[in-house]
Amino acid sequence: KGKLYSLIADITKRHMQSSLGAECFTKAQRIAEDAFSHILKFIKVGVIEKEIQLELDFFMLRNGGEGLSFETIAVSGKNSSMPHGVPCDKKVENGDFITMDFGTIINGYHSDMTRTVAVGFATDEMKNVYDAVLKAQKNCLDNIKACISCKDGDMFARSVINDSGYGKYFTHSTGHGVGVEIHEFPNLSPASDSILQVGNIVTVEPGIYIPGKFGVRIEDMALITENGCRNLTDAPKELIIL
Repeated sequence: KGKLYSLIADITKRHMQSSLGAECFTKAQRIAEDAFSHILKFIKVGVIEKEIQLELDFFMLRNGGEGLSFETIAVSGKNSSMPHGVPCDKKVENGDFITMDFGTIINGYHSDMTRTVAVGFATDEMKNVYDAVLKAQKNCLDNIKACISCKDGDMFARSVINDSGYGKYFTHSTGHGVGVEIHEFPNLSPASDSILQVGNIVTVEPGIYIPGKFGVRIEDMALITENGCRNLTDAPKELIIL
């Protein structure tokens, strides 16, 4: 299985060197970003999680997406404390965080992004957690590049969250490869022995999940270059309060 994922990642890397591959990735990501802009106008108190999920899905498919990259996540309030929560009939309430993880496909190329927004207001604790996740994500994006280890890539995000005091609530890897499959090598993980290479596309998605309270995740896709990375995601990520 590991050899297969590695082979798939090599295919993605070669495709990104072609204008067609880069164009398809960009188109898929722009559709997802347009869906995010759209959903900000749709979300309000009383809307249920499943309605947010379906509205994101319908928008992406209606506007050129050829399929969903994975089953869309749209979870709110306490449910956002589950990294892979499944949308349910819970209604959005004032003071909720809503975490949305979604993407679409163009010619077999996947997009993947996550944004967390607040509804009505955000407490000081919510703002502090959001700020820690955002700083962690930015630090990783500022420092990853070809020829560094995936372990180091993970630590660029994890160290910031550890220093913020929320380390035990960051319960997954910082990112994974994405391309012709939604999960590919390499993984930005403390358990990975891989080295980042020019042309790899990885997600950068640190998160903090406080059980019974709320969670925050922010995710972009990054194309690894010789001297850094190029962020393929063009969507606001400062805290939005609807």
